[in-house]
Parts: sequence; structure tokens; C-alpha cells
Amino acid sequence: MAHYQFVTRWQFDSPIEPVFELLRDSARYPDWWKGVKRVEVLKTGNGVGDISRFTWRSVLPYSLSFDLEVTRVERPFVIEGRASGELEGVGIWTLSTPEAGGTAVRYDWRVRTTKAWMNAFGPLPRPAFVWNHDIVMRQGAKGLANVLGARLISAD
Repeated sequence: MAHYQFVTRWQFDSPIEPVFELLRDSARYPDWWKGVKRVEVLKTGNGVGDISRFTWRSVLPYSLSFDLEVTRVERPFVIEGRASGELEGVGIWTLSTPEAGGTAVRYDWRVRTTKAWMNAFGPLPRPAFVWNHDIVMRQGAKGLANVLGARLISAD
């Protein structure tokens, strides 16, 4: 299995609560995040323990599906989940309010691939997968800013 660790940072001129609510409501991701093709809610509760099945399609010609179980919620600062399926690992959204105002978002995504074809060529596809991930995350930042009606200050 190939292991990946991504860190994505976004900043919006929006209060923290609406950003948190949109990130927490993964069933709405296909409404604003271009790379998310489908989210099927498998189990709901009061946040922790919720499970959704995500199907992502990116600029590269493949799709990925995985289940994500919410393992921690600290409103409005942290959402953590554990992925299983074609990707396995942990994702953590961390939100904060910078001194200058708005909302800073950090996403840490530590995953490994389980699809045989993704692992068959060793490290060769890694640069393409990293490039692809970066594009998908930039699309998410732009889509989130749009639905918030906020300015995207930065996305890296």
C-alpha cells in the first residue's frame, strides 16, 4: 500500500460557524465541491459515529469510493474521521479564527491506497496523485467560498 500525507490550508473572510456547518454536513458536499460525485449517508446520529460513503472523481480518469466514520467533533473547531475502503486512514478538519478575522481551515489527510492498480507501480504514480489531490482541494476551497458567499483569501 502507498501512504500519503496531505496538508491543505484555506482561509475565508467568513465567520467560523457557517464554515464549520458546511464542512460537517458532508451530504451537501456534491452541491458545492466539484470532485465529490456522491455522498451516501449510511448512519446518522449526533455527529460522532456518523458514517457516509463518498465517491470522488477528479481530473485524472479514475474514481475513488470510501466510507468515512466521524470519530470526533469539537464544535466549531475540529471534525475528525476514519476512512475505510479504497482509501484508509484519518482526516482532520481544524478551524480557527486568525487575528485578522475570518476563518482559517486546515485539513490533514493521512491515508493509504488499497486499490491494486494504484499500488502496482510503486512510487511512480505518486506525483500525479499529489497533483490531482491539490486540484480537488482547490476546487473544494472555491466551491465552499461560493456557497458561503465569502471571499477565498488563500488556498494551498
